[in-house]
Amino acid sequence: MRVRFAPSPTGYFHVGGARTAFYNWLMARQCGGSFVLRIEDTDAERNREEWVDGICDALSWLGITWDEGPFRQSERLSLYANAAEDLFNRQKAYYCTCTRDEIDARTTGIGRKPGYDGHCRDSNLGPSSGGALRFKVPTPGETRFVDLVRGEVVFDNQNLEDFILVKSNGAPLFVLANVVDDIDMGITHVIRAEEHLPNTPKSYMVFEALGGAIPQFGHVPVLVNEKRQKLSKRRDRVAVEDYRKQGFLAPAMLNYLALLGWSPKDDREFMTVEEMILQFDINNVGHSPSFFDEKKLLHFNGVYIRNLSEEDFFNYSLPYVQSMSWWIDTDLNRATLKSSLPLAKERIAILSEVPELVRPIFEEPLSFLPNVRENELLANPMADEILQRVKLGILGLGKYSHDEMEEMLRGLSVEFSIPLRKLQAPLRAATTGAKVGMPLFETLIHIGKEKTIARIDDAIRAIALSRS
Repeated sequence: MRVRFAPSPTGYFHVGGARTAFYNWLMARQCGGSFVLRIEDTDAERNREEWVDGICDALSWLGITWDEGPFRQSERLSLYANAAEDLFNRQKAYYCTCTRDEIDARTTGIGRKPGYDGHCRDSNLGPSSGGALRFKVPTPGETRFVDLVRGEVVFDNQNLEDFILVKSNGAPLFVLANVVDDIDMGITHVIRAEEHLPNTPKSYMVFEALGGAIPQFGHVPVLVNEKRQKLSKRRDRVAVEDYRKQGFLAPAMLNYLALLGWSPKDDREFMTVEEMILQFDINNVGHSPSFFDEKKLLHFNGVYIRNLSEEDFFNYSLPYVQSMSWWIDTDLNRATLKSSLPLAKERIAILSEVPELVRPIFEEPLSFLPNVRENELLANPMADEILQRVKLGILGLGKYSHDEMEEMLRGLSVEFSIPLRKLQAPLRAATTGAKVGMPLFETLIHIGKEKTIARIDDAIRAIALSRS
């Protein structure tokens, strides 16, 4: 088996493209076949080199490794030119000098068939005409094939116009370049997005005209958002690069993408890549649109994060913490971070959430999230008294430990006749600058007694100043 993934570098790497690449990769790995990476970069006006790099980087991050390539179509133009010449010489294609306005003038109107009308089909124009090269669609007739996802598909050739293979400027179009490449590379299976299904009868005709072995085709369903609209780069978050930056784990992303249209026979959701290689079956991929649910992806990622070892979680989290202005990279801070991270691990879905949870341990001076100081301290009539008593309680502890801290605060909640959470609210605000976060007792231990007392004093002074 030889499969290929052939993206166009016209933007960020789409999650739909990542799923297509993964399906191809799974099929190749399952049977010991080859996965070929091919870059469709013949459209010089839309392509950018950084997007080629982005595709390769994203695939590498996901672990979708290629066995051959990346090949660039822009470096294979002579192959397409030779194929075009062959088709013309064998009268499978012809040159056409019609402009779009001329075609529209002839075909627009009641009762007229839209599209190209074959005006130049028998004009015997040659390459010197400066026209575009069109393929002669065999009519009457039909193009029939079995799609690995959709079953038997039939196209009436009468509904297909003589399509362009090469533009008048000599640039090969998608259908010619892809067929020539698939023949040259010995591709046996073409698994691609549903949007390419209308191109498939054209590909079949060109394969037959060139005498190449026709691969098996499979067209996977589109991805849609919560409104059942096709995922759009302009409207939806679709770039793999964005999810990577946010702190999604590659195995979680792969696991989730695999299930967008396919499920294993035992209906499991969480699988290793090795398990997916064993179980994946393109024939079990559905053809209905698949909902790309970010909430479910977050859930998947959270599960994968919680299954990380402590060492791996530290290594994954460290770059996100190091990007913060308040971080000072010392051995002591790294040790403190490593010991505090288990508190964050159970509370995040993406790695980019780690810095805010551990920020109170390291940030000096402490900053407050919006409205926290105002609502939790200045507007709380009991805040000053609570903080004064907590400070005395901490100073009176025999040992600055979790258990003694908890016992002292529970005693104060009885003394004030308020629930522990109401007692903790101003204390958390004063010491962490946030309303929510990691468990408070453990956080205070990591902040340290001296810094905790200093932050409580700062909050008491701020309250007094606001009321003076």
